Amino acid sequence: QVQLVESGGGLVQAGGSLRLSCAASGRTFSNYAMGWFRQAPGKEREFVAAISSGGGRTYYGDSVKGRFTISRDNAKNTVSLQMNSLKPEDTAVYYCAANYRIGVLLTRPSEYDYWGQGTQVTVSS
Repeated sequence: QVQLVESGGGLVQAGGSLRLSCAASGRTFSNYAMGWFRQAPGKEREFVAAISSGGGRTYYGDSVKGRFTISRDNAKNTVSLQMNSLKPEDTAVYYCAANYRIGVLLTRPSEYDYWGQGTQVTVSS
């Protein structure tokens, strides 16, 4: 089992940048596929980015491709989301997610077993 704690959210102007971090507990973090999702009020949870257990493969949602970068540090049990060129439509609660799967990319919420509590990102115009 793994516990996830997100940090790094906040208020930023359009065009700015934020870096989200997710700290994971447990000794086998390197065996977990990780992902970031977001949910705006009244909308369904949306896939943002995924990274494979070893970090060699990444995948992004169309709305963030070219602006966001997911990375992980298995030695520190962390996964990060660097968000650049932020837009007001990026405003949402951002969630970190994990599942014990080696070498794959997971892009649907139903594929993840563990979730953080979320961190709010607000982009002003």
